[in-house]
Amino acid sequence: MKKILFILTSLLLFTLTLFAENKSRTFEVTYDFDIKYDTKNYPVKLWNPIPFDSSYQNIKMLTFDGNYDNFNINKNNSADATILYAQWQKENKPKKLHITLRIETKDRLVPLDVISKASAKNLPLPDAVKPFIKATAHLPTDGIVKGLSDRITQNKTDRFEKVKAIYYWCTSHTFRDSKVKGCGVGDVHKMVTQKEVDDAFANGYYGGKCTDLSSLFVALVRAAGIPAREVFGIRLGKSHFSKALGKSDDKGFATITSWQHCRAEYFIPGAGWIPADPADITKLELVEKLKHNDPRVKELNNKYLHSWEMNWVGFNHGRDFVLSPKPTQYPINMLGYPYAEVEDDVLDYYEPKSFSYQITSQEIFK
Repeated sequence: MKKILFILTSLLLFTLTLFAENKSRTFEVTYDFDIKYDTKNYPVKLWNPIPFDSSYQNIKMLTFDGNYDNFNINKNNSADATILYAQWQKENKPKKLHITLRIETKDRLVPLDVISKASAKNLPLPDAVKPFIKATAHLPTDGIVKGLSDRITQNKTDRFEKVKAIYYWCTSHTFRDSKVKGCGVGDVHKMVTQKEVDDAFANGYYGGKCTDLSSLFVALVRAAGIPAREVFGIRLGKSHFSKALGKSDDKGFATITSWQHCRAEYFIPGAGWIPADPADITKLELVEKLKHNDPRVKELNNKYLHSWEMNWVGFNHGRDFVLSPKPTQYPINMLGYPYAEVEDDVLDYYEPKSFSYQITSQEIFK
């Protein structure tokens, strides 16, 4: 049995952002892995995302133990994603790993006047954010995506005005498709197709889950020359706005194994990275059976242009990157779920029972 304790204080550099005054929330999150898939004949490798540290989420404690033969915590990847890696050799026994995290969060909000004033200055982009304008394997920024972005932002020169136009276009032209598995794959190539060139602006109606819808927003914003990125994470507990956006029992406990959720950010020089969540507008509409013009939808739609409710924690911003140690299958599309390989086979992280893993969260009330 091996056990190790880490206190993580600053895994990432401080993120430039401004907040509304709010009370913090604390969650204790556990991961339990018990991988049984033909473990007699093959070794097992597991990569699990660990939340980043920032001014709106702080990792107070990380402990883990199990019967692994090797492990490390690393950020050896182009996405700067923090990963707990564990490895088991060929042995006829289940591969077990238990992780406990204590996480403190604060609701994140950047005031609209701060964003508008910064955007009006039209400051140059810092070099550090310029990679988030580029296309990736799943995020095209040319062709029909560029054409659609240009159409949405027509006659607008201010960065924030462009973002607003794209955000409100996305929330009114997308819907949550409950048939999509997990969070979706976020392949914008498949969402915006050539046959919609002539009528995408007026008639396009795009379905998906949170990764799909956040990725569409990100691709359109990047096509407008503004840095944007997805943020992959997981819901931790009760939402104070709607049960559609989180839940827990009376004691704050929740099984969150399938609560992964992808959000988005855009960058305005002078204001920093700004939170947004176009996908949760569609979830509120679906779960509460509301029309887009309902007052509750309008309220959340306006809030999530520039804020996040932090009953959620973010893992990373990674798309199409290579894990460390290098797995058999690479690059990985995104890392919002545990990822494991048994020899050459990738376990289906959308099927936690057969994988197998369970994630739970308990809100700690002071």
